[in-house]
Amino acid sequence: MEDKKLFSSMADIQNFCLNVLCQVYIPFSRPFYIEPTNIVSVNDVIQRVSDHASAMNKRIHYYSRLTAPADKALIAPDHVVPAPEECYVYSPLGSAYKLQSYTEGYGKNTSLVTIFMIWNTMMGTSILSIPWGIKQAGFTTGMIVIILMGLLTLYCCYRVVKSRAMISSVDTTTWEYPDVCRYYFGSFGQWSSLLFSLVSLIGAMIVYWVLMSNFLFNTGKFIFNFIHHINDTDAVPGTNDSNPVICPSASSSNHPDNGSMIFYANDTGLQQFEKWWNKSKTVPFYLIGLLLPLLNFKSPSFFSKFNILGTVSVLYLIFLVTFKAFHLGFHLEFHWFLPTEFFVPEIRFQFPQLTGVLTLAFFIHNCIITLLKNNKNQENNVRDLSIAYMLVTLTYLYIGVLVFASFPSPPLSKDCIEQNFLDNFPSSDILSFIARIFLLFQMMTVYPLLGYLARVQLLGHIFGDIYPSIFHVLILNLVIVGAGVIMACFYPNIGGIIRYSGAACGLAFVFIYPSLIYMISLYQEERLTWPKFIFHVFIIILGLANLVVQFFYVKYSTVFSRSFMVLGILTTVPHKFTCKCCCCRNSKCFPKVI
Repeated sequence: MEDKKLFSSMADIQNFCLNVLCQVYIPFSRPFYIEPTNIVSVNDVIQRVSDHASAMNKRIHYYSRLTAPADKALIAPDHVVPAPEECYVYSPLGSAYKLQSYTEGYGKNTSLVTIFMIWNTMMGTSILSIPWGIKQAGFTTGMIVIILMGLLTLYCCYRVVKSRAMISSVDTTTWEYPDVCRYYFGSFGQWSSLLFSLVSLIGAMIVYWVLMSNFLFNTGKFIFNFIHHINDTDAVPGTNDSNPVICPSASSSNHPDNGSMIFYANDTGLQQFEKWWNKSKTVPFYLIGLLLPLLNFKSPSFFSKFNILGTVSVLYLIFLVTFKAFHLGFHLEFHWFLPTEFFVPEIRFQFPQLTGVLTLAFFIHNCIITLLKNNKNQENNVRDLSIAYMLVTLTYLYIGVLVFASFPSPPLSKDCIEQNFLDNFPSSDILSFIARIFLLFQMMTVYPLLGYLARVQLLGHIFGDIYPSIFHVLILNLVIVGAGVIMACFYPNIGGIIRYSGAACGLAFVFIYPSLIYMISLYQEERLTWPKFIFHVFIIILGLANLVVQFFYVKYSTVFSRSFMVLGILTTVPHKFTCKCCCCRNSKCFPKVI
């Protein structure tokens, strides 16, 4: 009878058992207590722990500290542990999620499903900047860098997957990667993982805001031009065929990706439209009225139902790139060091821009353990992870190589490839319009999910409640939205934002933590050798260099280029033709072959 009074509902039983699992099965180096309001569920209302259950939890936690962690004498009996389908897994960032199963090997996902989940999770907004990154690095260098970064991030992700197995004194079955960081680095690991996780989340939300402003602007512009029968391809340099490609950066020296085009100065209606429908001055603010209310929802379960749109968008982008490349053909010339009028050299010293983008493009290290837990065959985890990374690398290579190779040079220079390659297609292009609609709707459903995760991690960690009050939530959302609006207005360069945030969050989760944890575990087991130590220190140095060089690449690339010119080793490969502009009509250059 006393037990029935203690557990008045099934929710109390579940929350009590969660605390038992977290505090008895997952003991840390110092006692801690989970506040009742920290226990939340994504799909349900906030779960709370009763006062009786909290008191019992503290008593069991006290008993568990009376013996060594390896001693099983005081572990909670089996009858208080819920069934796998009723178990919540606690995250040190302040939340608990109800999973289908918490025991490894009992998942229902086949290897094929697991591989596809990893591929789908990694495919994000970075794919739009891969062609620009290849242009910055050079065609040959870009392909090599994508392959090498894929291998490096795969190895670091492998180290993350194996990190729990290196801990033999504690049962790590239900642990996530932040738990491993906390085990090795204490509270510093917990707070630093929170910080870098927030950097990746807020960076992604800023990129989403910039892209949503871009897609909304071009969608509105397409509708206006269609109604008024306006051809916007005459406003900027571009090709003059059935599949037009434009160079927006050539029409604006101040903001290459920002600003609307003026077609006919004496058209009052068009001038008014451009005044109130401007990519950098008005459209980012219009999104506030639409997205800010959605961020204040207590549960994002409604938006999680649209995750399939991400897969559809990526598949459509692959189709779009294939279709355009088939009609445009390939336009390549190879010049190893010296740029020409229409082509970039194969080796460029701006390649760190691509490494920064790829760090975020291959970033899945903070959730890979969760994705692999439900794999039916746990012995295939490493194989499935490797296949997924190979598919992601091939996808990035396919998109990047096709866009770069098919970009029409001449008459346009390869330097015209934009940070969002969809900007190289005019707003009147039907296929690009469909792609922008897909991506806009998908991002508008994912954006509230990212805001919810940021709220869970920050407010849940600081206040012990993911929704302390509407005032707290509104202030946080205003800060996040304000950052997105400011960047969309003054720095709408998604390539720059992606590489900065990618290099920052990747420094911890990709390069430093996996390598340090592996070296510490080997040292504790007296198995650390000099080759392993040097190799993993080198990985850490690469991560630090990847972050630092993002801020100095312009200066040093100029110095290196001038050094090559002084040494006289700049060489060019003879090419078949040279194109020069012989006449201009309606802001279009027509090449002359000589």
